[in-house]
Amino acid sequence: MSIQWFPGHMAKARRLLTDQLRWVDVVIELADARIPASSRNPLLHEILGKKSKLLLLNKADLADPAWTAKWLEKLRTISPAYALSAVTGKGVKQIVPALESMVQQKQAKLAEKGVRPQMIKVMIVGIPNIGKSSLINQLTGGAQVKVGNKPGVTRGNQWVRIHDRVELLDTPGMLWPKFEDPEIGRKLAVLGAIKDEVFDLEELALWMIDWFKLHSPQSLSRYQSSDSDITLETIGNKRGCLIRGGRVDTLKAAQIFLRELRTGQLGPITMDRS
Repeated sequence: MSIQWFPGHMAKARRLLTDQLRWVDVVIELADARIPASSRNPLLHEILGKKSKLLLLNKADLADPAWTAKWLEKLRTISPAYALSAVTGKGVKQIVPALESMVQQKQAKLAEKGVRPQMIKVMIVGIPNIGKSSLINQLTGGAQVKVGNKPGVTRGNQWVRIHDRVELLDTPGMLWPKFEDPEIGRKLAVLGAIKDEVFDLEELALWMIDWFKLHSPQSLSRYQSSDSDITLETIGNKRGCLIRGGRVDTLKAAQIFLRELRTGQLGPITMDRS
């Protein structure tokens, strides 16, 4: 399966991000706890340079907690990292204290020069469908308080106050031009970071079924038939995806399978394991 997805608006998002970066103290990078490595845009490492970064593994409620703990231990050797769920709110309260800690030294130096404490300026970045809007709603209690015109805001982007001392700038979700490892593209597609219209859903679902059989066969138990292997046909039979002549609508079966996977109905999973 070949997946290439870098439309013009993502190239534009990259240029905008580069321009706005100078206005912020810390960058929050949001990744998917189910694919903590595959969901991180390698272009960001190049763009962000030495800018302070807080890595947040979102959707931790859908990931295997044991693997999440392993990943956090590894990631924290490079930068601060936390796991959370922007849907349930679990782990969100640790964000502001982490941001305050990260700018403490900088603000202490400014205080020595007689500069009053400044608002902490934060930018949030990540791939599409990673949950940035949900996280911002959690941080603001659903009431996004825009703070007016500020440098670095163009084309409708707005600074939003998420705390008495923290203002945040959202950015569009951004992928990278080419997936050097095809498996990374498949993982992103499986979890909905790429629009379903740009790849073969049935082929993708079959790849994921094979992944489950190898790494987490218990996740497929809801589709188990006593007398046959699990395929799109058996899933379709279980879900009533029948068409004329008693045949199975395998496309509909693939759509159902991917939807149930993405929403956690197959149980917690972590697809990045090294």
